[in-house]
Amino acid sequence: MHTQDAESRTDGETSLGAAAKQVAEHASALARLELELAKLEVTRKISSLGKGIAFGLVAAVLLLFMLGFLLAAGAAALATTTSTWLALLLVAGGLLVVAGLLGLLALRAIKKGTPPVPEQAIREAKLTSDALKADGGT
Repeated sequence: MHTQDAESRTDGETSLGAAAKQVAEHASALARLELELAKLEVTRKISSLGKGIAFGLVAAVLLLFMLGFLLAAGAAALATTTSTWLALLLVAGGLLVVAGLLGLLALRAIKKGTPPVPEQAIREAKLTSDALKADGGT
């Protein structure tokens, strides 16, 4: 009988050790997955910020061209009476519309990408931490 008690203690300790090892492996895998989620989320937000900056730069360049066309339209208006300056003014108006649209796209992309913090990953990590604390307390 004494031998069976020793064997059952050894089996219990072995299964407890195996369970602890399995919990540690799962926690490690969960941490790796949460880090991967954070990396993907930050990459997505940085990409959106990059697009917003690119749209903003293109809008600024187009506004510069628009200013050039407006100045050319003013000069052409002084030099002739009708058609040349009207054509240049229409081109400048078209550039203004395109620059405005790109500016709106830039604002939307920048708002979507800021702040570049992995909010979903942080939320998941907190939920996991709370769940582990709740299970550990019982």
